[in-house]
Amino acid sequence: MSPSVVEVHDDAEALATSVAGALLSRLAAAQESGGEPHVALTGGSIAEAVHREIARLSADSGVDWSRVVIWWGDERFVPSGSPDRNADRARSDFLDAVVATQVHEMPSSDVAVDAESAAAAYGETMREQGGGEFEVVMLGLGPDGHVASLFPGHPALDVDDRITVAVHDSPKPPPERISLTFGALNRTRSVWIVASGESKAEAVAAVLGDETSDLPAARVAGREDTVWFLDVAAASHL
Repeated sequence: MSPSVVEVHDDAEALATSVAGALLSRLAAAQESGGEPHVALTGGSIAEAVHREIARLSADSGVDWSRVVIWWGDERFVPSGSPDRNADRARSDFLDAVVATQVHEMPSSDVAVDAESAAAAYGETMREQGGGEFEVVMLGLGPDGHVASLFPGHPALDVDDRITVAVHDSPKPPPERISLTFGALNRTRSVWIVASGESKAEAVAAVLGDETSDLPAARVAGREDTVWFLDVAAASHL
């Protein structure tokens, strides 16, 4: 497991700006080296703030968005156009604005018959069009320590023979979801965990303060590094 680096920012706004700037710098550097970086995105309120900052800062970043491949760490299994879909929010927040052209959305419930078939289809797409590993996997953190849609105590935690898994009876609505497995999430150069607010402080402390933690967030790590981007509130129990 790679060592964890912790960055603490004054507030959610400063946090979002820092993460957006770091991602743009990382993508530009990868492209300057001749690469076509693959990135896995997440949803949630702080992710939406990060995405809006990416849109604001992108013009001066040097990133060619036609050469960035976008994936998702998880998705809510709901119809296309639903405000619950991470992909739809990301498109409105920044993907359309930067004209990203290689965007791989997880199937919606009006395309796939069930979450299992949606997960299987996304896994097949990743096998056919994935780059072997991600440049960055960006993850939010739940108050219970979950990442992507891998929740404490759920059967999906133990799936190790697939890229993707269907998640049922999620403790956080909507109940039907699709998630990358730990095996897929950890095929990355860097894992970035982004957490904002007092409600995340206990989970942050439980993972970073206990090397034996079995919370889902403790089971993700990048090959090169694992960075925790926090605001003061989220870091308040460290």
